[in-house]
Amino acid sequence: MKESNKTAVRQILAKYLDENKLRKTPERFAVLDAVYSFNGHFSIQELSEKIEKDYFPISRATLYNALNLFVNLRLVVCHRLSLGTMYQASYASTSHCYQVCTICGKVAEMKAPKVELALRDTRLKRFRRDSYSLYVYGVCSTCVAKLTREKNKKKIK
Repeated sequence: MKESNKTAVRQILAKYLDENKLRKTPERFAVLDAVYSFNGHFSIQELSEKIEKDYFPISRATLYNALNLFVNLRLVVCHRLSLGTMYQASYASTSHCYQVCTICGKVAEMKAPKVELALRDTRLKRFRRDSYSLYVYGVCSTCVAKLTREKNKKKIK
C-alpha cells in the first residue's frame, strides 16, 4: 500500500476519534497500519500474528473492535467466504471482483472492466453507490486437474 494511502487512512481515523471524543490508542493505529500492510485478503488470525510480530500483542476483542470501526469508516471491507471471514483494506478502491473456488476455497481477485462500466451506467433510484463486490463461484484449474486425475484413476481400475 502506498504511504500516501496509509497517511490518509490514519488521518481519517484520527479525525473520527477526535470528533467522537474517543481515545487515540496505539492499538487502533497498530491494527490500521497492519491492515494496510497486507496485499489482498487476510484473516483475523493472520492479522493477529502480524501485529504480534511487528508491534505488540493485542487481544482478539481489540482486533475485532478495531476492524468493526474500520468497516464502519469504509477503510476495510469484510468478505464472508467459504474459508471464513476475510478482510481487505479498501481505501481508494471502489470495486472488488473475485473468483471463488467452491472446492478448495481459493479466492483470486480479477479485473472486470465491462462489469465496472455496466454498473457505472446503471441508474439506481434513491441510492448513492459507494462501491461493489462481485463473487464468481466455480472450480479453479488446480481442482479441475485434481478431479480429472481422480476420475481417470477410477476408470483405470
